Amino acid sequence: MDFILTLLVSAGVIMLLAYALPQVHVKSFMTALWVAFLIGLFNATIGWLLRGVLNLVSFFLLEAIIGLIVTVLMIKLVDKLVGNFKVDGWWPALIIAIATAIALALVGWARGGDEEYAKLDNQPRLEQYFAQTETTEANTIRFI
Repeated sequence: MDFILTLLVSAGVIMLLAYALPQVHVKSFMTALWVAFLIGLFNATIGWLLRGVLNLVSFFLLEAIIGLIVTVLMIKLVDKLVGNFKVDGWWPALIIAIATAIALALVGWARGGDEEYAKLDNQPRLEQYFAQTETTEANTIRFI
Protein backbone atom coordinates (compact mmCIF):
# COMPACT_ATOMS: atom_id res chain seq x y z
CA MET A 1 0.00 0.00 0.00
CA ASP A 2 2.85 2.38 0.79
CA PHE A 3 4.42 1.70 -2.60
CA ILE A 4 1.20 2.59 -4.45
CA LEU A 5 0.71 5.72 -2.35
CA THR A 6 4.31 6.78 -3.01
CA LEU A 7 3.82 6.29 -6.75
CA LEU A 8 0.57 8.27 -6.78
CA VAL A 9 2.03 11.15 -4.77
CA SER A 10 5.17 11.27 -6.94
CA ALA A 11 3.10 11.21 -10.13
CA GLY A 12 0.85 13.94 -8.74
CA VAL A 13 3.84 16.14 -7.95
CA ILE A 14 5.25 15.58 -11.44
CA MET A 15 1.89 16.51 -13.01
CA LEU A 16 1.53 19.57 -10.78
CA LEU A 17 5.01 20.77 -11.67
CA ALA A 18 4.34 20.11 -15.36
CA TYR A 19 1.51 22.63 -15.13
CA ALA A 20 3.49 25.08 -12.97
CA LEU A 21 6.86 25.01 -14.76
CA PRO A 22 7.19 25.65 -18.49
CA GLN A 23 10.39 23.54 -18.60
CA VAL A 24 8.60 20.31 -17.58
CA HIS A 25 6.44 18.52 -20.16
CA VAL A 26 4.27 15.47 -19.37
CA LYS A 27 1.67 14.10 -21.76
CA SER A 28 -0.73 12.43 -19.29
CA PHE A 29 -1.10 11.16 -15.75
CA MET A 30 -0.26 7.64 -16.92
CA THR A 31 3.02 8.98 -18.28
CA ALA A 32 3.67 10.69 -14.94
CA LEU A 33 2.89 7.41 -13.17
CA TRP A 34 5.31 5.54 -15.44
CA VAL A 35 7.97 8.23 -14.87
CA ALA A 36 7.49 8.01 -11.09
CA PHE A 37 7.86 4.21 -11.27
CA LEU A 38 11.04 4.44 -13.35
CA ILE A 39 12.56 7.11 -11.10
CA GLY A 40 11.87 4.90 -8.08
CA LEU A 41 13.27 1.85 -9.83
CA PHE A 42 16.43 3.64 -10.96
CA ASN A 43 16.88 5.22 -7.52
CA ALA A 44 16.66 1.78 -5.94
CA THR A 45 19.23 0.24 -8.29
CA ILE A 46 21.60 2.65 -10.03
CA GLY A 47 20.99 5.42 -7.52
CA TRP A 48 21.79 3.12 -4.62
CA LEU A 49 25.20 2.38 -6.11
CA LEU A 50 25.90 6.05 -6.88
CA ARG A 51 24.84 7.18 -3.40
CA GLY A 52 27.05 4.53 -1.83
CA VAL A 53 30.14 5.58 -3.77
CA LEU A 54 29.54 9.33 -3.35
CA ASN A 55 28.78 9.00 0.36
CA LEU A 56 32.04 7.11 0.86
CA VAL A 57 33.90 9.93 -0.86
CA SER A 58 32.20 12.58 1.32
CA PHE A 59 32.50 10.47 4.50
CA PHE A 60 28.68 10.55 4.84
CA LEU A 61 28.75 14.28 5.67
CA LEU A 62 26.61 15.34 2.70
CA GLU A 63 24.18 12.42 2.60
CA ALA A 64 21.00 14.46 1.97
CA ILE A 65 22.60 16.61 -0.72
CA ILE A 66 24.05 13.56 -2.46
CA GLY A 67 20.63 11.91 -2.33
CA LEU A 68 19.10 14.93 -4.08
CA ILE A 69 21.85 15.03 -6.70
CA VAL A 70 21.42 11.33 -7.46
CA THR A 71 17.63 11.80 -7.72
CA VAL A 72 18.19 14.66 -10.18
CA LEU A 73 20.45 12.39 -12.23
CA MET A 74 17.78 9.68 -12.25
CA ILE A 75 15.14 12.22 -13.36
CA LYS A 76 17.38 13.27 -16.27
CA LEU A 77 17.99 9.60 -17.13
CA VAL A 78 14.24 8.97 -17.24
CA ASP A 79 13.90 12.14 -19.34
CA LYS A 80 16.17 10.55 -21.96
CA LEU A 81 14.32 7.20 -21.89
CA VAL A 82 10.64 8.24 -21.88
CA GLY A 83 9.39 9.99 -24.99
CA ASN A 84 6.35 11.73 -23.44
CA PHE A 85 8.34 13.24 -20.56
CA LYS A 86 10.72 16.16 -21.04
CA VAL A 87 12.65 18.24 -18.51
CA ASP A 88 14.51 21.19 -20.02
CA GLY A 89 17.54 21.72 -17.77
CA TRP A 90 18.90 20.68 -14.42
CA TRP A 91 17.13 23.26 -12.22
CA PRO A 92 13.61 21.96 -13.00
CA ALA A 93 14.83 18.43 -12.26
CA LEU A 94 16.15 19.67 -8.91
CA ILE A 95 12.80 21.34 -8.20
CA ILE A 96 11.00 18.07 -9.00
CA ALA A 97 13.34 16.14 -6.67
CA ILE A 98 12.88 18.61 -3.79
CA ALA A 99 9.11 18.88 -4.25
CA THR A 100 8.71 15.10 -4.38
CA ALA A 101 10.82 14.65 -1.24
CA ILE A 102 8.80 17.28 0.63
CA ALA A 103 5.47 15.82 -0.53
CA LEU A 104 6.45 12.28 0.47
CA ALA A 105 7.71 13.50 3.84
CA LEU A 106 4.41 15.32 4.48
CA VAL A 107 2.38 12.26 3.50
CA GLY A 108 4.52 10.08 5.75
CA TRP A 109 4.08 12.53 8.60
CA ALA A 110 0.31 12.74 8.05
CA ARG A 111 0.01 8.94 8.02
CA GLY A 112 2.11 8.56 11.18
CA GLY A 113 4.87 6.65 9.47
CA ASP A 114 6.77 5.56 12.60
CA GLU A 115 3.94 3.74 14.37
CA GLU A 116 5.52 0.31 13.86
CA TYR A 117 8.77 1.60 15.30
CA ALA A 118 6.94 3.09 18.29
CA LYS A 119 5.21 -0.24 18.95
CA LEU A 120 8.53 -2.07 18.79
CA ASP A 121 10.19 0.53 20.98
CA ASN A 122 7.52 0.29 23.71
CA GLN A 123 7.53 -3.51 23.88
CA PRO A 124 10.92 -4.00 25.58
CA ARG A 125 10.23 -1.21 28.05
CA LEU A 126 7.03 -2.92 29.17
CA GLU A 127 8.85 -6.23 29.62
CA GLN A 128 11.62 -4.49 31.54
CA TYR A 129 9.04 -2.88 33.82
CA PHE A 130 7.45 -6.21 34.68
CA ALA A 131 10.86 -7.82 35.15
CA GLN A 132 11.88 -5.06 37.57
CA THR A 133 8.69 -5.34 39.64
CA GLU A 134 9.06 -9.12 39.88
CA THR A 135 12.62 -8.80 41.12
CA THR A 136 11.62 -6.03 43.52
CA GLU A 137 8.82 -8.17 44.95
CA ALA A 138 11.18 -11.10 45.25
CA ASN A 139 13.74 -8.92 47.02
CA THR A 140 11.19 -7.56 49.49
CA ILE A 141 9.98 -11.05 50.30
CA ARG A 142 13.53 -12.16 51.04
CA PHE A 143 14.22 -9.25 53.36
CA ILE A 144 11.05 -9.74 55.42
